[in-house]
Amino acid sequence: MPLKEKYPYYLANKPAFPNEDLEVIDKYTGEVATRVAMAEEPAIDQAIGMAVEAAEPFRKMPAYERQAVLNHCVERFTERFDELAEALCIEAGKPIKDSQGEVGRLIDTFRIAAEESVRIYGEVMPMDISARAKGYSGMWKKVPIGPCSFISPFNFPLNLAAHKVAPALAVGCPFVLKPASLTPIGALIIGEVLAETNLPEGAFSILPCRRDGARLFTEDDRLKLLSFTGSPGVGWDLKSKAGKKDVVLELGGNAAVIVDEDVDMNDAIERIIFGAFYQSGQSCIGVQRILIHEKVYDEFKNRLVEATKALKMGNPKDEDVFIGPMISEKEASRLHGWVESAVASGATLLCGGNREGNMLEATLLENVSSDQDVVCQEAFGPVAVLSKFSKFNDALKEVNNSTFGLQAGIFTRDIYKAQKAWDELEVGGVVIGDVPSWRVDHMPYGGVKDSGLGREGIRFAIEDMTEIRLMVIRTPPGN
Repeated sequence: MPLKEKYPYYLANKPAFPNEDLEVIDKYTGEVATRVAMAEEPAIDQAIGMAVEAAEPFRKMPAYERQAVLNHCVERFTERFDELAEALCIEAGKPIKDSQGEVGRLIDTFRIAAEESVRIYGEVMPMDISARAKGYSGMWKKVPIGPCSFISPFNFPLNLAAHKVAPALAVGCPFVLKPASLTPIGALIIGEVLAETNLPEGAFSILPCRRDGARLFTEDDRLKLLSFTGSPGVGWDLKSKAGKKDVVLELGGNAAVIVDEDVDMNDAIERIIFGAFYQSGQSCIGVQRILIHEKVYDEFKNRLVEATKALKMGNPKDEDVFIGPMISEKEASRLHGWVESAVASGATLLCGGNREGNMLEATLLENVSSDQDVVCQEAFGPVAVLSKFSKFNDALKEVNNSTFGLQAGIFTRDIYKAQKAWDELEVGGVVIGDVPSWRVDHMPYGGVKDSGLGREGIRFAIEDMTEIRLMVIRTPPGN
């Protein structure tokens, strides 16, 4: 199904067509695929004001009604599966199989949120811990924090928006969402589906806008939470401007995977190929650093290079294509420059390394010094770096030798090494027997250090979107 000629934004639950200013480019052909309405600051201000007005009716909306909204989304996304996948393939340049996978995860995320919407529990607390508290009892519950601000990125424009929107719907928090200007269509289709429901007026607004016009998403004090997914530089800058509101940041990484000497090579190579190169490496938990035990290094390297060379690059609509375009020629040129810089400094190019426009070949390097950008920064593209180790403890230290700490993968059969990695790695998640790129949408997901603050995954996002309200009851003597 082709894209529509134009898409509105959503202001207080309703579509609006004040303009057609945003051109959305087909990332493979470079042609204009559709046009989208852009929000200016007065519209954003109005949306926030309407979210404030919606806070009370949304808070009072019964859990079963919020669940019904989420279940409606699950049903409609399932019905529109092919449309969502094709839109994602066009606007993000994501290979069609990866696009279909993301639509499946979108559906999972809303389904999980529907389940969680009716089990947001509290607790009864004994208060009589000392004589002065005799006759007192207490209980607490979770209440919605209030209007939220969401800013989502281009690389998972459906599911990373869903990880903000779905928990907000589950708890009853009105929100304003700024989708990435490069990939706004998925979020607007979510808005189209939400507009079919009976949410209170103002419960949601989805407003593509220019970065320099998005000030209110961060700075407006009427908003009680800012949840941002994107680059570290932007994220930390937004946090500094967010004022008193709570902030959740899901930022970048240069994820590492350790391949121990007891590895099943066929399995590890298959998973690392996926982790490093799925959706052209444009994932914050994509495999960037591959640490291989010296006893298996040469064989593993040769087989990994062979598998990488076999990947098909081209039109993302072709089901056989694994490497599609990067999001822009600017980003492809940046990463290509990092590869060239590493080679000029003595690194060995094992395969790939060529670029045409925004198409960059799947690339492997070795003998790269740790100060090169392709090692110490976030590549966010189809490039990975190989190195060898002799002692497992040294490999753990090398994984930690990073300003980032999102997830790490460990291929080992040794349960004690697995436990040690979980204990010592400075990351938000350790994946044993698989790549750091693995994620299921109900698990706690987030990072430490420059990789961010807080955790997503529906139940964990709900923690950030609610606050505890305590009630204490005194029973007078004689009652």
